[in-house]
Amino acid sequence: MRTYIGARKMVIDGFWHVDESGASVLIGAVDRKDAAEGRLRPLLFAWHKASWYGAEIEEISLGDRKLLKVPPLLAVDYLSSPMHVRLLQLEWTERLKTLMKMADHIRYALLNGWFSPDWNRWTDERRSWRLAIPEQEEELQRQWKETMQAAIEHGDKGIDEWLSGAIEQMIGEHEPAGQAWRAIGLASGEAVLRRKSSDEEDWMIAIGLRKDTLPFRVAIQLVEPNESAGWQLRPVLQHREGGAWLPIQRKAGENGWEPAAREVRAIPAEWLPYLDAKLAKEQLKWTAALPEWQDPAEEGMLREQLTDNEAWQFLEESSVRLLESGCPVLLPGWWEAVRSRKLRLKAKMKSSVGSAAQPMFGLDQIVQFDWKLALGNVDLSEAEFLQLAEQNRRLFNVGGEWVHLDPQDVTQIKQWLKRMGKRKGLSFRDVLEMHLRGGSPLTDDGGLVSDLRAEVELNEHLASWLEQLQQTSQIPLAEVPEQFLGELRPYQLQGVSWLLFLRRFGLGGVLADDMGLGKTIQFMAYLVYIKERKLQSDGPSLLICPTSVIGNWEKELERFAPSLRIMLHYGNRRDKGEAFREAVQEADLVITSYALAQLDEEELSLVDWDALCLDEAQNIKNVYTKQSAAIRRLPANHRIALTGTPMENRLTELWSIYDFINPGYLGHLNEFRQAIVTPIEKTRDESLIAGLQRWVKPFMLRRIKKDPSIQLSLPDKYESKTYMTLTAEQGAMYENVVADLLDNLDKLGPMQRRGLILAALTKLKQLCDHPSLLAGEVRADLWEIERSNKVERLLEMCEEIAAEGERCLIFTQYIEMGHQLQKLLEQKLGLPVPYLHGSVPKAKRDEMIDRFQDTEEPCCAFVLSLKAGGTGLNLTAANHVFHFDRWWNPAVENQATDRAFRIGQTKKVQVHKFITLGTLEEKIDEMIDRKQSLNDQVVGQSEQWITEMSTDDLRELFSLRKSWLKG
Repeated sequence: MRTYIGARKMVIDGFWHVDESGASVLIGAVDRKDAAEGRLRPLLFAWHKASWYGAEIEEISLGDRKLLKVPPLLAVDYLSSPMHVRLLQLEWTERLKTLMKMADHIRYALLNGWFSPDWNRWTDERRSWRLAIPEQEEELQRQWKETMQAAIEHGDKGIDEWLSGAIEQMIGEHEPAGQAWRAIGLASGEAVLRRKSSDEEDWMIAIGLRKDTLPFRVAIQLVEPNESAGWQLRPVLQHREGGAWLPIQRKAGENGWEPAAREVRAIPAEWLPYLDAKLAKEQLKWTAALPEWQDPAEEGMLREQLTDNEAWQFLEESSVRLLESGCPVLLPGWWEAVRSRKLRLKAKMKSSVGSAAQPMFGLDQIVQFDWKLALGNVDLSEAEFLQLAEQNRRLFNVGGEWVHLDPQDVTQIKQWLKRMGKRKGLSFRDVLEMHLRGGSPLTDDGGLVSDLRAEVELNEHLASWLEQLQQTSQIPLAEVPEQFLGELRPYQLQGVSWLLFLRRFGLGGVLADDMGLGKTIQFMAYLVYIKERKLQSDGPSLLICPTSVIGNWEKELERFAPSLRIMLHYGNRRDKGEAFREAVQEADLVITSYALAQLDEEELSLVDWDALCLDEAQNIKNVYTKQSAAIRRLPANHRIALTGTPMENRLTELWSIYDFINPGYLGHLNEFRQAIVTPIEKTRDESLIAGLQRWVKPFMLRRIKKDPSIQLSLPDKYESKTYMTLTAEQGAMYENVVADLLDNLDKLGPMQRRGLILAALTKLKQLCDHPSLLAGEVRADLWEIERSNKVERLLEMCEEIAAEGERCLIFTQYIEMGHQLQKLLEQKLGLPVPYLHGSVPKAKRDEMIDRFQDTEEPCCAFVLSLKAGGTGLNLTAANHVFHFDRWWNPAVENQATDRAFRIGQTKKVQVHKFITLGTLEEKIDEMIDRKQSLNDQVVGQSEQWITEMSTDDLRELFSLRKSWLKG
């Protein structure tokens, strides 16, 4: 034995402690000087690996003492073999030495598995364990008793819980122990652990810690009535290894048991010696759990015969009490399904509704019906239901199937039927809501909503009609009108046919195709079709669209539907009052803006419009605006909404658009908010969301570019031109620049003339982008969106792209235009928008590209200078390309487009070329398309060819076409 010269002696005490956080061993120095904060732990646990050398030991204060709190399992490990600093001389108090002996005994028992559940102290809230030292270990049993007594004499109350705490800690913290515990079915939620039977032996078998040596097991069975007997309770037996249950009954007039009547199997002979004792024990358990079910004629036995209502009580309540007491129960196989079934009211449509003999028109059409009540597969007429309800029973056998009637449900349905009997029928809107949402909840006399639902059962005609509406492919395709000068892709013809199908029944629709799939062309084909087939009502159709796309609509209509007579209701010289009503009689389609729809509501309300179409219908998403309300009030035979983003932020936006296309379809706003919006936004309930999706689907046609059928009909790269008009401010400035140019052209020499033309060309191109670009204005407040239809349209389209989770590239020739677009897009989208131009250093340039290409980074748009970003970049994260201003060199523009349309691109690329109507942008674009007196090589060099044109040609090229100027 080593002696450490000069080592200081320290006296250590310890005791068992129980507080709110649980039980533990507290260890501390007797001398307060030795117990300075943070001193004891490194000294006492310096070599104790299990506690990570003291890291897992908590230091606490108890009164004025500093103590170490050691959890039960860790205390067993440490105190059975302390591992303190080796240079330290320690002396343990007698109380702590007793705990060390106890720790040694517990450790030895744990290693040998000498422990078992303490049946007497095992409760619902906590498990308890005890030492199970074998009988032959007499010396250990004696030592354990002496140590336990000594600990109690030292004042360690509750010391008998140390073993339980150590085992629970072992189960919770050590995976092998936890797996072993779960393997024998001792999960804390199981009923056998929540309730102990009156027999410890049975309880130990039930929780898997003792083997069942009986050759069979016993359960109690509820048997449904037959022609010879009512409900019965009887014992059943099963082989210990499983198999079929054998029903048994007491022998008539004598002791013992026999198979129940009709049972051909005999009780196995090896079971008979145990049968009477086991069944007597089970009867005691059954009657202890259900004392009120005891047979008054035979004490200690359970009643055998039950009434219908008693059978329901056993199924619903008493069987649960038996299970909680550890008694197996067999119930009829149909019970779980029957108990969860709720009565369902079904409105059965009269057979002729929706047929050729009785067609429907509009949501307000009244539909006649009969009420049926359904329980599972059983249908009851109203009279049959009321007859059953009068019997005041809970269980019925109807047509060979058991049904369960809840008295509260019966009362609610009787009240509902009484109220509904006063109504003449359901509106077609009610029918659709009930069918699509899977029924509507019943309300009581006070307006409170119950969990019962009224459903609708469609007849064959309505079911077929709705199937067509939900599966658009089943709608017969319309013929492409002869006077429509375009080619409709298959999905576009399907969209036109869908709109015409809805029109037949007076129902509006939302055409919600992705941007670029041709909503415009589908509506134009629809208009030509109804004109050719003379399907129009007395009035023309009305199109309301953003100001920025009025010119685009005119251009597209001129190209694809020249047979339509178009009237613009726009500008300062637009018709008012009766003059407006007279003017529209000569038109097939009137086009106006959202702003004027509110300002000129009085004029627009004078006409009964045939079709009323909203382009970019999200403009009425805010139901409370005067503009939205004014548009919804306009009279129309057929209402259509075109939008790529039917809902941007809130469900009320969807309601607003639907209240336009089919007024009242989604109910009143307050009802919709209470029944749909608030519950979904609070809980994100999937069943509610699915119900809403079914409700809105018939009147919304939504196709996205990722759909396989769409992808097959789109090219890899789809180019389109987007036309917009100049604002009045731009028009006036444009004419001033042109006038100044033409006044000075013939006064200058050749070189000066070329310089003047190129300068004017640049000014006009800048002016088409934004007036502030030409004026060189840098103040943010001068770059209002409303001063340029180009800017307004770009922001709208980018917002839609962001909503779809896609990305775009925006090319411009002008540095300041790029800066302003960057600012405006960041404000609009709330996302970072990089801008790459010639002054950006290479490191910054590479960082921009990497971040844009990283699809995990929040981003939507990337603004690029055409020269700096037109070549050498790989930006395949984008699948939209905007040419904000035109270079008029197809090769240069194609190079820029190929930043996205290149190897690595996995999506279809859409290219949008912006063109301002009536200006040199449109005229040069037409010249390039026609290649009139030009070829690709000439145009491809530069804009110098323009300077060689004659004065007359220049006048034609630069002069503003007044027909495209909107005031």
